[in-house]
Formats: sequence, C-alpha cells, structure tokens
Amino acid sequence: MIRRTTSPKLFQAKSSMKIHLVMLGKTKRPEIQALLDDYLARIGRFAGVQVTELREESAASVRKFSLDPGATVVLLDDAGKPQTSAQFARWLGETRDRGTREIAFLCGGAEGFPEALRRRAAQKLSLSSLTFSHELARAMLAEQLYRAFAILAGHPYPK
Repeated sequence: MIRRTTSPKLFQAKSSMKIHLVMLGKTKRPEIQALLDDYLARIGRFAGVQVTELREESAASVRKFSLDPGATVVLLDDAGKPQTSAQFARWLGETRDRGTREIAFLCGGAEGFPEALRRRAAQKLSLSSLTFSHELARAMLAEQLYRAFAILAGHPYPK
C-alpha cells in the first residue's frame, strides 16, 4: 500500500474537518499530479487533506486498508448522483456544519473498489455523465472540492 499523507504544513487548515482522498493506483502523469497538488494546497486553506494511494493490482493492499469508522464515505461512481457545483458546496457545508470530522472520497480505476468498500459509502457521486480517465477524475474532484469551499467562503474563484 502506498500511503501519501500530504504535508501538514502545506495542507493544514484551521477547520477540524479532514478531506481524505482514497485512490486506486498512482497518478502517473506529472502534469496531472501538479494540477492535483495545486488544488490540494488550495483545499488545505479550508480543511486538512490526506491522500492515500492504494496499489491497484494488489488486492491485499485494498483489503488491509481501513477508514476511520466515523468518516462519511463518498464513492465516485458513474451511476452516482449528479450534482451542480452549488449543490455539492451546499452538501459539503451542511456536512461540515453537522460536525463531521472526516469525509473520505473513494476514487477508483476502471474496475472500481471492492464491494466491501463500496458498501461503506454513504453516497455515490457522479462527476459527469461523460467518462474520464481515473487520473483526470482525481484532478476534477480536487477542483470541485476547492470550488465548493470557495463558494462556502464567498471567495471570487467560482465566478
């Protein structure tokens, strides 16, 4: 299992809520990794961020992985609920305001996550009805998370 926890100094926020991105496989393309890192740093202004990359070809690494029992788990899935950015921001704000300490987003590859982790998801989210590579979906998720926090903070970014 590859576990990459983002730098606390770089991505540490005043909020006690943590965003945990759990991804199958590594982001291999450097330009997408740079974009992902940029958005993670931006999200870090609003919430703590942790990234866990699980080896896709290793069923054992996925089986050994466990999430905080109190985490709200969201599965990225093409059959999930589509939302506008404003709806997603509203959900994120309501979840944060209810005192949720951690939201874990599961972003899988073509085969997705094993059923045991899929069942743990409180909801399924679709980023689009279009199909994107798992690497691009990661960057899109990070951008939407930053956009949602910016909307909640009244920041001009989303305009």
